[in-house]
Amino acid sequence: MLVFKFGGASVKDAEGIKNLGRIVKQYEAQQLLVVVSAMGKTTNALEDLTRAYVEQRDDMHDVYEAIKAYHFNIMSELFDAEHPVFDDIQNTFVEIDWTIEDEPHDDFDFIYDQIVSIGELVSTRIVNAYLADAGLTSKWVDVRSYVHTDNTYREGIVDWPRTCEAIEQGIPPLLQKGIVVTQGFLGGTSENFTTTLGREGSDYTASIFASCLKAESVTTWKDVPGILNADPKLFADTVKFDELSYNEAIEMTYYGATVIHPKTIKPLQNADIPLLVKSFNQPDAPGTVIKEGVVPVFTKPVIILKKDQVLVSISTKDYSFITEDHLSGIFAIFAKHHVKTNVLQTSALSFSVCIDLNTERFEGLVNDLKQEFKVKYNDGLSLLTLRHYKNSSIEPYVAGKEVLLEQQSRNTAQFVLR
Repeated sequence: MLVFKFGGASVKDAEGIKNLGRIVKQYEAQQLLVVVSAMGKTTNALEDLTRAYVEQRDDMHDVYEAIKAYHFNIMSELFDAEHPVFDDIQNTFVEIDWTIEDEPHDDFDFIYDQIVSIGELVSTRIVNAYLADAGLTSKWVDVRSYVHTDNTYREGIVDWPRTCEAIEQGIPPLLQKGIVVTQGFLGGTSENFTTTLGREGSDYTASIFASCLKAESVTTWKDVPGILNADPKLFADTVKFDELSYNEAIEMTYYGATVIHPKTIKPLQNADIPLLVKSFNQPDAPGTVIKEGVVPVFTKPVIILKKDQVLVSISTKDYSFITEDHLSGIFAIFAKHHVKTNVLQTSALSFSVCIDLNTERFEGLVNDLKQEFKVKYNDGLSLLTLRHYKNSSIEPYVAGKEVLLEQQSRNTAQFVLR
């Protein structure tokens, strides 16, 4: 039994969906579960729609119409005008219509999940319809009936016992009849509301299904030939890893490598299920295999660049030392606002932390911190992480940039840069 995950880049247009069909066709003799992301940059567009709705912007309906037009244009290249998928997609978008007809309430994360989740629901219906037209037996499944989470919106925490029970009971009978197509990124609460698992969470969804079903492997199809030492869009002369260990992949995702969602690896490692990262443009190429017992040779450092960073400096109002009690209170506030720390550093009088900029959460975080502390911050920054570096390899990456914070250990060097 195999699990495939196709990201947004692989289904960004009609040709991408046709290519997905060709790849899946090669494996139709095997039991196959296919996890699909929203098409192209749809998640970004739906995030913009969410903000437009919450802020009651004048362009809200224009943003929404552009999203719908994008999908209907793709469908017009794939299906006859009378195909029932057009009604299916129109009915799916109605969920957004219902939401934006009402006045927005103050829980942004809840609104976000109800709107942004439509991207995956639409893409999977289109993919499933295309596979059926291509002569493949496939079944569309609503992932929210299988991946059960708490009500931490935008960062749903999976209820593993309940999720595995639902998957183990419901999915194998469907796999015996044909391909199962479902959504990445989404979960459902006990109150039947939709949650999301964090940006790029479709990889995580694939690993959840694979773990519960004891799959032979998971393959995530990307627009790169495998896992590289750096993003080829940002850095020249990248090298591909043929193999990586689970632990190294976990480290890379922890520091911000976006080719795999950070939560993806651990369920696969626990179940000893290999993860293959392959190119949907070269499906027969070997890609990268992540598995146990691999000791890769690093001829170049692993380079990870995270943009849109904020460096926050926190100190006491009476200029006293930063103590363990202070740190406990600070971390409690970060946890309350679901803000993750990328780098942190303490000194006698201050605590500095680098975080991703999340506009909706940042204001509340700073306001709460200011109740007890003095707070300063710099935004518009980048976080550069070098793993398996040599001291001589650092200078080219920081030359000409202002370094606001740096940390170095035996294997990893990190720099907050302007």
